[in-house]
Amino acid sequence: MLKDLKVKEFTEKEARLLNPLQLALVGDGVYELFIRNSILANNIELSAHKMHVKAIGYVKAKSQSAIMHAIEEYLTEDESYIFKRGRNAKSATVPKNADVRDYRMATGFEALVGYLYLTGNNERLEFVFENALKII
Repeated sequence: MLKDLKVKEFTEKEARLLNPLQLALVGDGVYELFIRNSILANNIELSAHKMHVKAIGYVKAKSQSAIMHAIEEYLTEDESYIFKRGRNAKSATVPKNADVRDYRMATGFEALVGYLYLTGNNERLEFVFENALKII
């Protein structure tokens, strides 16, 4: 059954046409799954609650903002464009536990992750994830 589960891979042109908040929504899920898997792989003795608490340190807006500040200069022109679209997108939600600047940077980060994932650019996605683990 799972072998029939296919993720639609978008062309770069198709992905660029998506709303940046759609990209961010996908990127949020992909990044969260990566972080949880990484934590589990390196800490199999942790309870689900402790894993969740540890994951929060990686997925909160301040952490994602720090990642973007560290890797922004290494982005390609296309990646920078996607990041900036996400960062500048007008969200209907207001951050409760984050600075607005960090929240916008995090939205740009998530849009970038969503874009890389949907276009199947696993090499660049791996670059982003490896740096995330180093930075946080």
